[in-house]
Amino acid sequence: MAPFPISAKFDGDFVLKLVPVDTDDTIDEVAAAAAAHSVGIHVADQPGKVIRARAEGAAEPFPRDMKLSDTALEPTDTVEFYFSEA
Repeated sequence: MAPFPISAKFDGDFVLKLVPVDTDDTIDEVAAAAAAHSVGIHVADQPGKVIRARAEGAAEPFPRDMKLSDTALEPTDTVEFYFSEA
């Protein structure tokens, strides 16, 4: 368990946000932390959809139950967040 800052790039937001998360967080928990800084502020909520996360420029999202510590991300790497049907 260790603090781990990421740069959150939320689809539809024009501002990158530095978001503090933890290495023990799941990707769903990381997505929720990122959403708290964008959804309802610069990005409209999309009820019924889930927030997915992927490394910047990656085609595939991280598995939602994956621990942040199991990714190849480094502190302050940019993570892209977006709404998805599942």
